[in-house]
Amino acid sequence: MIRLWSILLFFCLSTVIMRGQNTTFVPTIKVGKVLLDNDSVQYVEMNNVYCYPPKTFKDRKQHVRYNRTVRNVKKVLPIAKEVKMIMMETYEYLMTLPDAKARAEHLKLVEKGVKEQYTPKMKRLTLTQGKLLIKLIHRECNSTGFDLINAFIGPLKAGFYQIFAWTFGASLKKAFDPENDPEDAEIERIARLIEAGQM
Repeated sequence: MIRLWSILLFFCLSTVIMRGQNTTFVPTIKVGKVLLDNDSVQYVEMNNVYCYPPKTFKDRKQHVRYNRTVRNVKKVLPIAKEVKMIMMETYEYLMTLPDAKARAEHLKLVEKGVKEQYTPKMKRLTLTQGKLLIKLIHRECNSTGFDLINAFIGPLKAGFYQIFAWTFGASLKKAFDPENDPEDAEIERIARLIEAGQM
């Protein structure tokens, strides 16, 4: 019990310290009990906390570029997460439909609804944010935007959207690879800190 209180005290103090540093990190803590071998055991569940070395910048230009990337990830990451939810919900619903004709009709409705809901949002994105969205969709869904469109709507429309993206210097086939691409590694770091509430 003393150990539990010391953990809670640590997180309360860390919240106060971090708020003093003008951050918005708010730890999420769930305390509960589980039954294990006819004995109740308390547990503490909390969100991930990531510790990275402080960022250093060679010059002001690099610092401004980093801040712009943070702003862009904060704007685009929620959209990528919404895309993931739409894909999951659509796939689960498609599995309940009886035949290919019903699935095709439902996909047309989904496509229409997505266009109506997201076209205004997409028009407000810059080209850089659009390219970042393509990468973050791959991060969230483990598939490129091209593969997702191809799987749900078909190769003809996937090709059309790829050509449309290509005219703006983007590619729906662009993969997110934080292991080998330093720019993607920086985006991954920023995204993790945002998801954890540390940024």
